[in-house]
Amino acid sequence: MKLTFKKAKTEKDIKAIYDYNIDAFSDSPDFKWSFEEIKKEVADGWELYSLISESEVVAAVFFKVDDDSLLTKNTAIKIEHQGAGLSHTIKEFFEKMAREQKLKRIFHYCRIDNFRMYSLNESHQYKKTPRKLGAEGLVVEWVKTIK
Repeated sequence: MKLTFKKAKTEKDIKAIYDYNIDAFSDSPDFKWSFEEIKKEVADGWELYSLISESEVVAAVFFKVDDDSLLTKNTAIKIEHQGAGLSHTIKEFFEKMAREQKLKRIFHYCRIDNFRMYSLNESHQYKKTPRKLGAEGLVVEWVKTIK
């Protein structure tokens, strides 16, 4: 299976990522899954990439640099692609981006009830911080030190 990450450079790219799971649950913790909200995230400095498998968008990933850290979050992987190791591919992508930019830490944000992400984060040596974010405190923060 050929996997690629493609940066959203235009509004058309953002729309293609939005359309991939318009009716699906999105795990992006601090915004509603709408075309306008995604554009706001990009305007706020989040870089948006799609994870593509065989020309199909299967997930969206967001990251931005803040001081010496990479802030990261991603949407749920399309159901028919879950269990294929794509979550690990996303984590490896984030780590590669952090190393290329010589950053010291990666912060990852996910919903408080996303226990699959908890297991994934732990398997990649992330540690849960005590911080809760979002209007209702439903977002948890994880951190990993880059060596």
